[in-house]
Amino acid sequence: MDTAMILEYGWVLLVLIGLEGILAADNAVVMAVMVKHLPDQQQKKALFYGLIGAFVFRFAALFLISFLAEVWQVQALGAAYLLYICISHMWKHAKGKDDGHKVKEGKGSSFWMTVLKVEIADIAFAIDSMLAAVALAITLPATGWGTIGGLDAGQFAVMFIGGLIGLICIRFAATQFVKLLKKYPSLETAAFLIVGWVGVKLVVYTLAHPELGIIPEHFPHSTVWKLTFWAVMIGIIIWGWLVSVRAAKKNPESKA
Repeated sequence: MDTAMILEYGWVLLVLIGLEGILAADNAVVMAVMVKHLPDQQQKKALFYGLIGAFVFRFAALFLISFLAEVWQVQALGAAYLLYICISHMWKHAKGKDDGHKVKEGKGSSFWMTVLKVEIADIAFAIDSMLAAVALAITLPATGWGTIGGLDAGQFAVMFIGGLIGLICIRFAATQFVKLLKKYPSLETAAFLIVGWVGVKLVVYTLAHPELGIIPEHFPHSTVWKLTFWAVMIGIIIWGWLVSVRAAKKNPESKA
């Protein structure tokens, strides 16, 4: 492996780590919202189990990516699930009811059900993440070190390392999001809107799948869609922050 190839691999790895970090942001918000209702210690456990599940799903996705890329139903189910979470929260909020995600502490089933929900979301995110990783890695020259899961060993290693670092980003980002939601409770509505918007992103990927072809296959990767997605995401974040800060000023005790 010559110097030029090492530099090329190193550059793609850095880009992939950055990409995984960006993808980790919306993944982390979803995980934070899902575990927020649990007691502090159970939140950490749920996130830890979620991290293990995410690692397993991403590792499996590396071997099965050529197969999973053809199964649009997986992303469709992930999209439907995230949209359900968002719409359910908004509906209950509009009716003036308490958050349906709150449960009594000490209910073992609620903890494991939360872990299950996190794992379901992880499956959809794993496919999204690995498809992005494959798109970058396959541009690299083959190392000649053999193949793993149908991919060149060097390309596989780059995707594996990038995905692993992305998972660490998700774990720590989710913990920080949970703390932020506790400090500013009004941010919760914005968080659920982000969950719904991530669901919309998965809908777009599903509709662009070659087997459906409802929208152009290249659209999810186009500059227009990416700019639209992040513009809306940032808009939700800014709106949510302004509303939460205003609410915190009116009710200082809510931050305690």
